[in-house]
Amino acid sequence: MDDGKPSGPRTKWWSRPSTDRDRPAGPEEDGAAATGVADASGTAPAGPGGTAGTTAGERLPHTTPDGDYTPAPPAAAPPPAADRGTPAPAEPAPPAAEPHVHRTQPLHAPDEYSTPPYGGPGPWAPAPPVQRPVATPAHGTPVPPPYAGTDGHGTAAPPVAAAPAQGGQEHHTDPWPPPHTVPQQHPVPQPPGQTPQQTSQWMRYDPWGAPRQPLSHPGPGQGVDDVRPRKARRGTVLVGAALLALLAGGIGGGVGAYVERNGGLTTVELPQSGRDAGGRAPDSVAGIAASALPGVVTLHVNGSAESGTGTGFVLDDRGHILTNNHVVAPAGSNGDITVTFSGGESAAAEIVGKDSGYDLAVVKVTGVSGLTPLPLGNSDNVRVGDPVVAIGAPFDLSNTVTSGIISAKERPITAGGEKGDGTDVSYVDALQTDAPINPGNSGGPLVDAEARVIGINSAIRAADSGSGLDGGQSGSIGLGFAIPINQGKRVAEELISTGKATHPVIGVTLDMEFTGDGAKVGGKAAGGASAVTEGGPADDAGIRSGDIITEVEGQRVHSGEELIVKIRAHRPGDRLGLVLTRGGKELSMTLTLGSASGT
Repeated sequence: MDDGKPSGPRTKWWSRPSTDRDRPAGPEEDGAAATGVADASGTAPAGPGGTAGTTAGERLPHTTPDGDYTPAPPAAAPPPAADRGTPAPAEPAPPAAEPHVHRTQPLHAPDEYSTPPYGGPGPWAPAPPVQRPVATPAHGTPVPPPYAGTDGHGTAAPPVAAAPAQGGQEHHTDPWPPPHTVPQQHPVPQPPGQTPQQTSQWMRYDPWGAPRQPLSHPGPGQGVDDVRPRKARRGTVLVGAALLALLAGGIGGGVGAYVERNGGLTTVELPQSGRDAGGRAPDSVAGIAASALPGVVTLHVNGSAESGTGTGFVLDDRGHILTNNHVVAPAGSNGDITVTFSGGESAAAEIVGKDSGYDLAVVKVTGVSGLTPLPLGNSDNVRVGDPVVAIGAPFDLSNTVTSGIISAKERPITAGGEKGDGTDVSYVDALQTDAPINPGNSGGPLVDAEARVIGINSAIRAADSGSGLDGGQSGSIGLGFAIPINQGKRVAEELISTGKATHPVIGVTLDMEFTGDGAKVGGKAAGGASAVTEGGPADDAGIRSGDIITEVEGQRVHSGEELIVKIRAHRPGDRLGLVLTRGGKELSMTLTLGSASGT
């Protein structure tokens, strides 16, 4: 019977149903799809070929022994997506005009018994997708917001098809997609104003990767902010800043070294006053030195046993030069004396006369013109505190100028005494000055504010050896002594005139061992003679042995040396007033000084 049976050819049980996706849908199919109505058996209407479309989970029809078939029982509900392994995405509607895709035909007939290798799914099955085996985040790691609701690499996951409602149209899927083709994925709609993100099939999320690594790819996804690139950028900035600091430091160091070595980037010129005319006030130290230096000379003395250096100054234009006796003493009777002037000229000199008691000597140079004699002042006019300038050659440093003041007057000093017989002892009623005087200054002039000579520098007080001549003494400690020019002038005149100097005397022998206050007249002279020279000035004045002289011209006398100094400060023939003590009584008397030849 053909009642109720289709008139077309029968469908064999091994025939594979086809969805005919590559052909346009007919009107009937369009209507069924649009209305979503199924036939009474719960299947979609048959296509033009007499075959009915089936779903992926649909069972094959059951064939009866007579070749007839009966519809397969309804398929069970599809298992959950987790049980099938992969979710079954809902198939989107095909585009309006989809290009024709050529279906690859199998190379052999289907196997009735589905025996491999000829069973399903067939050689046209596409290769499964693969991914790179890279580190993945740990299980349970929350997915960053950019990947929430995606398939792990930034692409929105297709929605899982829910079980069709009763009476609804079941969507048919092809269990064997075309070989060598990749299912087309439709882009997820983007909000207005945003650009779709480009993704890659390799950028997949691995829930079993290391913590804080939401993506399994080595680099950040496009359009996704990652912490690591930000750190990399920060590190690059830090490295660049460090290099810039090193470069700046190197440049700064180089500039600093150049400035230190070359005195700056430009030539430095400090402000400076111009040259003046060179004039100085006549009463200034510079003015005094400029006026006195041409008349000062340096003496170099060489003898058979010793030598020495000293200073002198020109007395007249005939070549007479005044100096100290102890300066020329090393020359002896046949030594050499060389005089060097301030301008550098040198000339030989010879001794005119000398006196050890006054420590003065005169030498003369010949054949020298243009001499500059120094003017002589008056030592009686000097007052304590007056400014003075000392000129000499300390330690053979010629033309040395020092300045100071008059510290004291009428200082009784004795110098010399190296011979031991007293013949070389000098007694000086000296001017004291704090102008520095050192060995080599001996014989040089001590001048006042008008460049006039008021003294001859002769001795210094050393800290270690007491008073004495500067020969062999230490440096200056501010205690210098000069022979007053009044005494020097008289002795120099006598030495130039006669070659010898005269000493004023009173005609007594003093007891130099007396330790009391004053100068005591001795009891006996040498050879047993009387201590008071018969017919001498003291005898005529009435002085006797044992008298103690305490004052000379109103000045107190404390020792025999002071009495000699006071007497030699005068000329022979001068009248002196004396005060003495005899038997406890004080007597006053006047005498006239006698004369004695010096040595």
